Amino acid sequence: MIKTASLSISGMTCAACAKTSERVVHKLPGIQEAAVNFATEKLSVSFEEDIVSLEDIKTAVAKAGYKASEEKKDKTVTIPIGGMTCAACASRIEKTLAKLTGVSSGTVNFATEKATVVYFPGVVRLSEIKEAITKIGYTPLAVDASAKVDEHKLAKEKEIRVLKIKLAVSAFFALPLLYVAMGAMLGLPIPEAFRPMNFPLRYALLQIGLVIPIVAAGYRFYTVGYMAIFRLSPNMDSLIAMGTSAALLYSFFSTFRIIQSDFGAVEHLYFETAGVIITLILLGKTLESISKGRTSESIKKLMGLKPKTASILKDGREMEIPIEEVEEGDIILVRPGEKIPVDGEVLTGVTAVDESMLTGESMPVEKKPGDKVIGASINKNGSITFRVTKVGEDTVLSQIIKLVEDAQGSKAPIAKMADIVSGYFVPIVFAIAILSGAAWLIAGYSAVFSLTIFIAVLVIACPCALGLATPTAIMVGTGRGAEHGVLIKSGEALETAHRIDTIVFDKTGTITKGMPEVTDVIPADGIERAEILGFAAAAEKGSEHPLGEAIVKAAEREQITVPAAAGFSAIPGHGIEAIVNGGLILLGNRRFMDERSIDIGNGGETAERLAGEGKTPMFVSKDGKFAGIVAVADVVKESSARAVEVLHRMGLQVAMITGDNRRTAEAIAHTVGIDRVLAEVLPQD
Repeated sequence: MIKTASLSISGMTCAACAKTSERVVHKLPGIQEAAVNFATEKLSVSFEEDIVSLEDIKTAVAKAGYKASEEKKDKTVTIPIGGMTCAACASRIEKTLAKLTGVSSGTVNFATEKATVVYFPGVVRLSEIKEAITKIGYTPLAVDASAKVDEHKLAKEKEIRVLKIKLAVSAFFALPLLYVAMGAMLGLPIPEAFRPMNFPLRYALLQIGLVIPIVAAGYRFYTVGYMAIFRLSPNMDSLIAMGTSAALLYSFFSTFRIIQSDFGAVEHLYFETAGVIITLILLGKTLESISKGRTSESIKKLMGLKPKTASILKDGREMEIPIEEVEEGDIILVRPGEKIPVDGEVLTGVTAVDESMLTGESMPVEKKPGDKVIGASINKNGSITFRVTKVGEDTVLSQIIKLVEDAQGSKAPIAKMADIVSGYFVPIVFAIAILSGAAWLIAGYSAVFSLTIFIAVLVIACPCALGLATPTAIMVGTGRGAEHGVLIKSGEALETAHRIDTIVFDKTGTITKGMPEVTDVIPADGIERAEILGFAAAAEKGSEHPLGEAIVKAAEREQITVPAAAGFSAIPGHGIEAIVNGGLILLGNRRFMDERSIDIGNGGETAERLAGEGKTPMFVSKDGKFAGIVAVADVVKESSARAVEVLHRMGLQVAMITGDNRRTAEAIAHTVGIDRVLAEVLPQD
């Protein structure tokens, strides 16, 4: 078996060294190809694994005076993280990840609550990365791609429910607290029994009774905030905890003075300040959590394409196993109508496969032994067996999911700047609060007044607007876009959208309807249109092919009586034959007609013209005589040409990119007035 490897070569000083290394490797038996790049200091080698091993190659290089070592392949993983409360938390996790040996990069997106980590599996384990995150007080969640979305979604739903309850409790007590504290100043009626000037102690105790449930609802600000201070990494919760604690402690001190008969202290109660701040912050946290809890629908839809099980053939027996247990080399059986579970190569059988989820091409692709099949594509009309070549993260669908996840996890340039600033924000606010309080104290003002200044600075800085505004705006913007069918690739794309000069469209399902329809019925001389369409529909009624379904639907739509067919037979790659009203009907491509020696006359030219218009022409014959042509195509939406015209009026160039064949793509582009066409393109391109 031929294997390819890439080795790093150290100790080379010139191009001659590279040549020497290359020469000694070439001398080994079983070496197919070997090339050393002096600039990159890498050896690329292809070898027969059963004749020569990687260790033999390393030994040969070592004997020549150099050192060969396998390249450490890095791995990228996205870890959902629970417990973050502000951008400072995200910054702290990033710093912790940066300190780990074997982690080449770690970025944390506070808005999506996910860490994207690039690491070398041979140097550091994923469990060690999670442990490091746990040690600093946060909760890494499941990484498994299939479970990740659901687990994260459930965790967010639970968090939102808890926050809503806390907000409801807090608001229930905060509103009367605010009324009691501020009502007299605004001239609102206050119960006689709780007037501050008449019954100050009763007034203070009422406020304490109302503020305690609010503090209980917001207890997490204190546990998280003070823990962050003790770890010397204060965050936004630390500001809230310090500011409201100072207000509460001073208010309790004033209550104690009232008990000591100093009734003037009633003017120094700040319970409503702490209560209202906690309620407002809880409101902000709830709204923030709702906006962050919007799990990407595009990711969920892609993951939903994956089949859950596969039918493998082992020792002559068929077994159904979970998709996670499928391994490379397994033989899988797929019946008509089933999804192909993973990537592989066809061993037996001939079929047509709907690969529109991958290429966007609405017409099914014929598959025979030796052809590649892609996981999540749909087997249409024949049973096949195939050998598995890729599983798990290596499959085409998994790579597409990763592309989308990477795009969504990216940060806009302005968000990166906000993250940097917010990392310094909290310590600077603490410093300003202390300096402000100290300055007023030195200036001769009372400790009470200085404390008020200290509290004011901390409280004013409480909302984490800087670190939250940009990512939340991006999430809300992309979320609203998605609701209207607009998927935005990344924050950076959104930020630079105002500089757009070209719009690129997909074809299938965007410019076109995404469903094949009969566009032309061209009968031969002496044959009626209804007759040829009836023949074709009768023959296709037993077929599961999308083109056949389109013909049957066209006949039903035109209310044509479709006779019963007998002796139906599908000839893969050619067409179908059936007995209709006692006559032999053939329906298929030009090659099918030639093999059955049917003279199509000038039908060939008509078919060429139809193909040039992006249509799929099918020849029909009855009892060995040419009967006409039925053409099927994925038709253009009524609104497409108008949309392109509007974009042109805006001064934008319009392009179309599709996995479909070039001829069809160019025909459709010409129909709607598109400027540029990129056809036969794969998703990663």
